[in-house]
Amino acid sequence: MERMLATPADAEIVLRLYELRTEAVMRQARAWITGEFWPTTVEEFFAVASNPADPHNAWLRQVLTYWEMAAAMVLHGAVSAELFVDCNAEGFFLLAKFAPILEGIREKNPGFLIKTAELVNRFSAASQRYEAVLKNVEARRKSPPAGQEVHS
Repeated sequence: MERMLATPADAEIVLRLYELRTEAVMRQARAWITGEFWPTTVEEFFAVASNPADPHNAWLRQVLTYWEMAAAMVLHGAVSAELFVDCNAEGFFLLAKFAPILEGIREKNPGFLIKTAELVNRFSAASQRYEAVLKNVEARRKSPPAGQEVHS
């Protein structure tokens, strides 16, 4: 990735993305998907993702589409990749979190986290960030925080 200085417009976009993440429902959705939802099988994932009656279905869709939208902005050149990667890790966390079941999810939903994966494949800074996050997620999966079980 060629190193370029971010523009003030890039900074505005990154700040706006941050602001959107602080909205009350989005915070709840993010807290659930990052802290509580740890499916170990494709079936556990789709029990929520394919079930509009599940109370967490909307949260799952909200968070995943948010990060895919943000990744698409980078891929289409609307925001500096380096600035985006420096300021965001959650999209990479989600890709790492679902990595063990990603292939199975994509059998039913080929577009699942595809923009985030493309970001990782296209930009070395994103790849490096992903690899660091992946190590942390793997360690967390092996030993959940005290008082927290890894479950769906």
